[in-house]
Amino acid sequence: MNRRRMAVIGAAVALLILLIVGFTTDGFGLFGGKDRQLVLHGNVDIRQVDLGFRVSGRIATMPFEEGARVAAGTALANLDAAPLKDQLEAAEAQVAATKAELDKRRNGNRPQEIAQAQARLAEANASLARSRADLDRRTGLVKTGAISQALFLETQQQYRAAEAEAAAARQALSLQRAGARREDIDAAAAQHAQAIAQRDKARTDLADATLHAPHAGVILTRAREPGAIVQPGETVLTLTIDRPMRVRAYIDEPDLGRISPGMPVEVTADGNPKTYHGTIGYISPAAEFTPKTVQTEDLRANLVYRIRVIVSDPDDALRQGAPVTVTVPQARAKSE
Repeated sequence: MNRRRMAVIGAAVALLILLIVGFTTDGFGLFGGKDRQLVLHGNVDIRQVDLGFRVSGRIATMPFEEGARVAAGTALANLDAAPLKDQLEAAEAQVAATKAELDKRRNGNRPQEIAQAQARLAEANASLARSRADLDRRTGLVKTGAISQALFLETQQQYRAAEAEAAAARQALSLQRAGARREDIDAAAAQHAQAIAQRDKARTDLADATLHAPHAGVILTRAREPGAIVQPGETVLTLTIDRPMRVRAYIDEPDLGRISPGMPVEVTADGNPKTYHGTIGYISPAAEFTPKTVQTEDLRANLVYRIRVIVSDPDDALRQGAPVTVTVPQARAKSE
């Protein structure tokens, strides 16, 4: 009996020693040990965006209240679009007017206008022929004294005027046949392009009368209410972005070699019984002093490196800004 009792006691003592050695010195490779577990501290990232209109106007509708979860692209607010629609209609009318002027210059003059210029030239040539005949006839009469010198000078003036009218009619016909100058066509094209740009801007302004959610998230604040007059860029809503959920944690410089991107982690928060899972996504290449919001076991003056953890299974209980503890179960062992 004594031998059996002594054997049992000896086996128990040996097992106890083996367990102590295993958990304090990593068991010479036989047990996992606490040195392989790494505990970090940080906070859930606060990611939010202030949303506003790019145009001024009066808010007509805001269908969502604070705390509502919205999908990306959801219409969050609308301005009274009537003034913007009026501007668009005016811009479209200006586009039509400049297009007609450009087509007119490109197409040249109508056949009827050319024919009219030809008729005016024929009339001017006929008047010139009559004036020439009167001048020839009265030239001989003035020599014989049959007509006065004053009447002859008047006839000469009438002939010169008829010559000028005929020359003007010829140039007018030449212009009708040549059509618009290249410079005039280019100017009309530029005015048409400017009108198109104004129309496109009016369309963009009308589209901007609706405020869309750039990301999925939760409405944190309604800064303005329907009926308010807002200016471009003025904050109307604040949207929090919680997917993907990111945790900002810090690691001491001596432990930096124990982790690498892609390592799985476990995340816990005070007062929350759930354990969340994630992976290390980013390790900062630059050191910084420990932030005051992070509680660590070492001195705050120690240099640390910031890491980012992507939580794969978040829920509404894990809130932005909450302090969390990050455990890295597969961290490499400490180097001696």
